[in-house]
Amino acid sequence: MIKLQNVLISVDTPVSNPSLTVSEALNIPIVKVKKAEIFRRSVDVRKKSTPYFCYTFLVELSDPHTEKAVLKKHKNASPYNKTPYVFLQAEKKPQHRPVVVGSGPAGLFAAYTLCKAGIPPVIIERGKPVEERVKDVENFWSGGELNESSNVQFGEGGAGTFSDGKLNTGIKDPRTRTVLELFKKFGADEDILINAKPHIGTDRLRTVVKNIRNEITALGGEYLFETRFEKPLIKNGKIFAVECVKDKNLITLPCEQLVLAVGNAARDTYKSLLNCGVNLSSKPFAVGVRIEHLQKNLNLAQYGENYSKNLPPLEYKLAAHLENGRGVYTFCMCPGGVVVNSASEKNAYVTNGMSYLARNGQNANSALLVGVSEKDFGSHPLDGVTFQEKIEKAAFKATGGKGLPYITVGEFLGYKKHSFGVVPTALPSVVKCDLTTVLPNFVTTSLKEALPLFDKKINGFAVDDAVLTAPETRSSSPVRILRNEQFETNIKGIYPCGEGAGYAGGITSSAVDGIKTAEAIIKTCDVFTYQ
Repeated sequence: MIKLQNVLISVDTPVSNPSLTVSEALNIPIVKVKKAEIFRRSVDVRKKSTPYFCYTFLVELSDPHTEKAVLKKHKNASPYNKTPYVFLQAEKKPQHRPVVVGSGPAGLFAAYTLCKAGIPPVIIERGKPVEERVKDVENFWSGGELNESSNVQFGEGGAGTFSDGKLNTGIKDPRTRTVLELFKKFGADEDILINAKPHIGTDRLRTVVKNIRNEITALGGEYLFETRFEKPLIKNGKIFAVECVKDKNLITLPCEQLVLAVGNAARDTYKSLLNCGVNLSSKPFAVGVRIEHLQKNLNLAQYGENYSKNLPPLEYKLAAHLENGRGVYTFCMCPGGVVVNSASEKNAYVTNGMSYLARNGQNANSALLVGVSEKDFGSHPLDGVTFQEKIEKAAFKATGGKGLPYITVGEFLGYKKHSFGVVPTALPSVVKCDLTTVLPNFVTTSLKEALPLFDKKINGFAVDDAVLTAPETRSSSPVRILRNEQFETNIKGIYPCGEGAGYAGGITSSAVDGIKTAEAIIKTCDVFTYQ
């Protein structure tokens, strides 16, 4: 098999017959192409007048002679071995079932991998099943009361359930393909297997999460919803049980393996682990705002006036290193999406972005973030958490709890006021506010310096009626639960993984880390074979 890359096809010419497209690209008879499939598709708009889709194909040719000739002649063709992932199978089971804390992507894929190995775990989730969780979130976005255990941060599926469901990642682990294939198996659109920037959409992701749960329970896994993890029970440097609370009742679950797949909002869990002697450290993260533009204006800026309806709504990723030494960058860009209140604690505000599968909303939004480190918040493992909390409480106080604070870019930068063209989408409401009362001075000054720089990269990025909504504080964990090469903490049998533990930066990387963590547990069994 060969991989054929950089095949440029007009965005107005669909690839209905991959074998024909490959034969034309390689200049060989179609009968020589035994099989061809699309492996990857991205957008090439370096020339706005003639945009292309850039394809990668996996190709089986009819005979070794033809394959050898193609590899020699075509610089974009290379050998490729398609090796499927094989789940480990444990022959010897632990005395007690593993316990997985958290049902975000890391927890779900760790639990699924353990089930495939024949050691189905108990999954502890402080929030509700996704169907009930959606009702609580939508009630909050409609102006109802916040449920501190069932919200955008807590509940089945993790924080990513109320997002764009972006699956693109910078990691090169081969398990990423397995994650995509499993998401497709459980209900995601087939395009996630070929798009260079795949996404599920928050509406479809809810169904996917439910389907994964059903598969895990069919394989013997057990869910304990609305159950809050309290602490591990430790003896002689090893875990032997966990304590959790359900319906105000204390429950003890014996276990030798605990997977900590907590989200970065689980601040009480960080404190509990620290008190129990688990080694934690602070880590750099970022804070800032959500910026909104009209999606059509972004499309126009990058695709040109005659952009094709076949092109996806524009996505962007920008970064700048400022003269003050700060890094500013965009993150979690949601085309055709909305901004949402993602609070998980009362009297505090947090923003996030969300898109549905269709990505057909009027606005685009993205996190616009400034990097922070220990020099900004201190060296204690939980100082970053305190830094976040201070900003989130300031945001609530600044508007009197009446809505997320926002301002236009023009007002923020001191431009002449312009007609209000971008309508804030933030749910449930927004209140005009001076962001210097919410964010630290170094954050606002860095944002003011970065906006004109980004405007040079995307014309209109700093247009005066773009909207800034604050605060974006939960883009990544401020804490790392330290682990060794075997994925264990200093307490034997405790395995932290995923974004909340400080080892991932999105849905796919968290899912991959969950699989790898489960593999580490499976290999502690005396005997294991391949399924």
